[in-house]
Amino acid sequence: MDILLLSVIGLLVLIALTGVKIVPQSQEYVVEQFGKYTVTLPAGLNFIVPVLNRVASKVSILERQLQPQQISVITKDNVEIHLTAAVFFRIIDAAKSVYRITDIDAAVKTTVTSIVRSTGGQMEFDEIQSKREFISEKIQASLSEACAIWGIDITRTEILDVSVDDATRLAMQQQLNAERERRAAVTKAEGDRQAQQLRADGDLYTAQKQAEARRVLADAEAYATTQVGTAIQASGQPAIDFEIMKQQIHSITDLAKSPNSKLLVIPTDVTKSLGGLAVLLETLRAK
Repeated sequence: MDILLLSVIGLLVLIALTGVKIVPQSQEYVVEQFGKYTVTLPAGLNFIVPVLNRVASKVSILERQLQPQQISVITKDNVEIHLTAAVFFRIIDAAKSVYRITDIDAAVKTTVTSIVRSTGGQMEFDEIQSKREFISEKIQASLSEACAIWGIDITRTEILDVSVDDATRLAMQQQLNAERERRAAVTKAEGDRQAQQLRADGDLYTAQKQAEARRVLADAEAYATTQVGTAIQASGQPAIDFEIMKQQIHSITDLAKSPNSKLLVIPTDVTKSLGGLAVLLETLRAK
């Protein structure tokens, strides 16, 4: 009798122990009762009803990464490219991940392919090359919305690489070379234009200075003419004779400075002019 009692007690203890569940920090347990979902057990010590309840699934809630996949995309400008995408996600609702989808990784992979192709098809090739971060954020937002029904949180998406086939790559290289040549030609033309502008500015500056010099000389000659006219009005004929004699002397001086002159013969009337000039100066001083 004692043995039977002990056996019953031992059996009850074993059954009770089956109701004690210790859930690891990285997991959540999905519990069913008669095949129907009852509760999700969080990390730590939990209790369920023995025999009636059972742990149907043990779900990892750690963040995981899909294997990077290469996706063929036709851009808006009809360029076929291949985007290599990486997706990181974690399960935030264990029950939905168990009862709403059979293969989570395959479902996420298929959804990623669809969203990447749709996003890339709305953009031109140059935009995809220069806006990888924008594309990653847009894919993450669309993917998070699509996967929410499965209890999945998309934590990060990355466009790892953008590649094209050999023919497209060759065409792109030719286009790049043509663009470089165009920029070089534009730069050279701009340099020539600036050089011509500088030369024109220099010529204009020189012409302005020459015109200014001629104006100053003309003003000086006008002033001298005015002074002569004033002297003529004041002194009359002697002043006129003085001016004529001075011009004759200047002419003789210029002739004497000529490098080709070996012998200078001065006419008699010129020497008379020199003497007359001296007398005229004395007369003007006296007046």
